[in-house]
Amino acid sequence: MMMTWAGFWALIGTLGGRADEDGCNRLAVELSARPVLDIRGFAERLSEALYRLDQEKFGTLPVADLTLPDGEPFPQSGDGFLYSRCAVVAAGQSVWESVFFDVDRFAPYTASTCDGEPLLYVSDQAYRLATGEEWDRSTRYCFETFSNRDGWPHLQA
Repeated sequence: MMMTWAGFWALIGTLGGRADEDGCNRLAVELSARPVLDIRGFAERLSEALYRLDQEKFGTLPVADLTLPDGEPFPQSGDGFLYSRCAVVAAGQSVWESVFFDVDRFAPYTASTCDGEPLLYVSDQAYRLATGEEWDRSTRYCFETFSNRDGWPHLQA
């Protein structure tokens, strides 16, 4: 049976709202003590949570704390947008749910100081700790920027 959303969000809650290296390492250790099925379930839920956030309304927000030399907004890069989505997930279920109803709630997570990248590696690290092997994983949902075609309607042919 796949990990429930409640189980996923409970694990995310151990991060204390931030996907920093220390928190993500602790989460990986905690996850590694569980069955491999739970590690896979966590990876599936994480990929789906990130996929659902892969939307134009969030990806076209400028970086919150940067401007171009001419004073214009600084656009998010594809990787930067992925790391912002990770930061939103790490902030917890209530934040993740709220951004869908108010795009302005997503904006602070675009700041250059708000990097959720370490969350991407929790499942891999947990699997390695649990099995001693590298995990060449694939999940049902691709979380790379622009993967959610419904979230980027102007890119559809």
